[in-house]
Amino acid sequence: MSSPSATLRPSHASDAGLLLLRLAVGLTMAAHGSQKLFGWFGGGGISGTGQFFTASGYPAGDAMAVVAGLAETLGGLGLAAGLLTPLAGAALVGTMINALAVIWSGGFFAPEGVEYELLLTVSAAGLTLAGPGRYALDSFVPALRTHRLRTGLYALLLAVAAAAVTLLLRK
Repeated sequence: MSSPSATLRPSHASDAGLLLLRLAVGLTMAAHGSQKLFGWFGGGGISGTGQFFTASGYPAGDAMAVVAGLAETLGGLGLAAGLLTPLAGAALVGTMINALAVIWSGGFFAPEGVEYELLLTVSAAGLTLAGPGRYALDSFVPALRTHRLRTGLYALLLAVAAAAVTLLLRK
């Protein structure tokens, strides 16, 4: 019979599950960022995305497109690799809070709903809190080797604050 503490320790199955979730969310967000930065996968590139940001009430649309594109691309790749996971997850959460604010029209389900964006936001937040698991590059970074809930909470507070400031700039 195993002790209660043995069942509470992270298992390789949990680490594999975190890896799968990190890859799915991270690579999806990196692809979205590359649409904004490079126009890949049918995206508008900086110019087209900048026009969208301007039309959505943000000042300096092209600059906002670069910021959002970098946050999504670098945050997504960092999350997928499990590198600087708290910051990578926070970058995605902050960006997605703004996406939710822009597209929210009162509905939850597609085509006008926000369920997809909400799922990405909550998944990134969950990974920020839970940490990347053992199968991550963070396991080679001494300060991040043992993830702490406090680190994830601070990262999420930073994300929410940055998102709020960005939303305040919006007309």
